[in-house]
Amino acid sequence: MTTAIRDRSPLTNHRFFLLFVLLLGTLLLHPYAETSRAGSYAFRVIGSAAIFISVYAAKIHRGLLIIALILAVPTVWHRVVLMPKTGLSSLSISSMVLSFVFDILIIVVIFRHVFVSEHVGSEGVFGALCVYLMLGFSFANIYGMVASLQTNAFYLDPQTNFHSVPDRSDFTYYSFATITSLGAAGITPVSPQARSVSIVESILGVLYLAVLIAKLIAGYKPRSDP
Repeated sequence: MTTAIRDRSPLTNHRFFLLFVLLLGTLLLHPYAETSRAGSYAFRVIGSAAIFISVYAAKIHRGLLIIALILAVPTVWHRVVLMPKTGLSSLSISSMVLSFVFDILIIVVIFRHVFVSEHVGSEGVFGALCVYLMLGFSFANIYGMVASLQTNAFYLDPQTNFHSVPDRSDFTYYSFATITSLGAAGITPVSPQARSVSIVESILGVLYLAVLIAKLIAGYKPRSDP
């Protein structure tokens, strides 16, 4: 009976893998969102799918499901419809805050699903990778909020950038370069708040890779078919 149910629902058994592919696709398509109509369309479709699939992958309790779906709407508006410009307005600030709340909710729920199990399979590994990617996108959102509230929070080196005001693509690049401790050439946090958030992300990135991912890999046991 269990095998039959498993065969009928491949999407359920690979929800974290699907989410990982969509998040990675969103990251890869981000530079092409402005350069071509096809790239913009693909980015909007995959970005929207990643947001709503994250709700499905998290298997949120029914009591929080409505809240998650409501928060998903401004998240799509902020990250997909309004991409990639940033600006200080009540609508943009509100969408940034709601998008951040959505990220925290999904990250916490997926994190709990991944680590509550004693045995870690391939889906657990992909779930941990999804959390890592979502942390990068979440901090990019925080940097956007800081830059909206503080005009000179970040400095773009004119020798390595064609523009002087950082946009969402710059924050995404800076966020993932910071969380991986690689360093983002061409963009520098100037304000104390921007530097403080950068330190927090760098510490979380190192701890996640050194402790959590290592624990998942150590406990990984491939599923053996009878």
